[in-house]
Amino acid sequence: MTPAALDGLVVVDFSRVLAGPYATMMLGDFGAEVIKIERPVLGDDTRQWGPPYDSNGQATYFNAVNRNKKSVVLDLTSPEDQQRARELASGADVVVENFRAGTMEKFGLGYDSLKELNPGLVYCAITGFGRTGGADLPGYDLLVQAVGGLMSVTGPNPEHPSKVGVALVDVLTALHALSGILAALSYRDRTGQGQRVDTDLMSVLLSSLVNQASGYLGAGVVPGALGNRHPSIAPYQTFETADRPIAIAVGNDKQFRLLAHALELPLLAQDDRFGTNPMRVQHREALVEVLEQRLREKTADQWYDILTEVGVPAGPINDIAEAFRFAERIGLDVSVTVPGSPEPQVANPISMSQTPVWYRNGPPPLGRSEA
Repeated sequence: MTPAALDGLVVVDFSRVLAGPYATMMLGDFGAEVIKIERPVLGDDTRQWGPPYDSNGQATYFNAVNRNKKSVVLDLTSPEDQQRARELASGADVVVENFRAGTMEKFGLGYDSLKELNPGLVYCAITGFGRTGGADLPGYDLLVQAVGGLMSVTGPNPEHPSKVGVALVDVLTALHALSGILAALSYRDRTGQGQRVDTDLMSVLLSSLVNQASGYLGAGVVPGALGNRHPSIAPYQTFETADRPIAIAVGNDKQFRLLAHALELPLLAQDDRFGTNPMRVQHREALVEVLEQRLREKTADQWYDILTEVGVPAGPINDIAEAFRFAERIGLDVSVTVPGSPEPQVANPISMSQTPVWYRNGPPPLGRSEA
């Protein structure tokens, strides 16, 4: 087998639930040996987060982020198991943890202690709200979506703030942690020096608000929920059709002219109210009324074929099953069979020409691994 990008790298993973395990699964997919440290009896919290369960009775939530790992059970309140954890960390390249700030230090497993044993160690700590004033706040994704502003710009209107339909902040934090870990490993390759990498859900969310956050910092604009509309682009939203909604994402004036032509409304592009994107945003209500009246005359699939043919970004609102079928129909490899896993898993979305992703084993049974 072709060596993977991180072949030979050893990761000791003290994290649980989602953000940390997603990051370490990605490291495992790239070839690292990931040793997942779990508490006795129950293991990772998400082993009990069901239904749904796979055909082996394992919670599919746990399965989502724990392939390519070994499971080692340690009671970190036990001095003997603390010593075993230090031994594992002393031989590791990377340690990842997402306990509350100060917890690993209480166990004698904080960065300052471990770097004395292993100066080249890259130690990544993930928290909910940082290590200072917010250290005692519980880092749950829903809570961060609420206090971090994401719910205020999500939902049908400002009176009905909504969370995103998946723990998106955890996933974004995982990817930021992964980025920091890889950067620190690159620095270690050049200097031999490890370092501590910190990230937190709150900071990641504010960074990930991108244009909405920039609009506040740069122009003092506090955005609110617009449903499926975009605050700065029109038409860029969902529309009703004869059977179900369709998303239309017109990103420039050329695409708008193509849309008007495809809808057989050529005068629309000549209307002074709609000639440029700023004007379309200003006159959004009038524009939406005209477009939706026309779009109701055909089904979402009919409009998808018509609009896609002429280069207008559009698509029906798929459920997850339809989304997988759509991806497969256009030639994407979005699911994979993993050795030891009874059902397919979502494939790693990164493809590399020289060091392909490895799928060595499915999510491990609790404490069945040697390390």
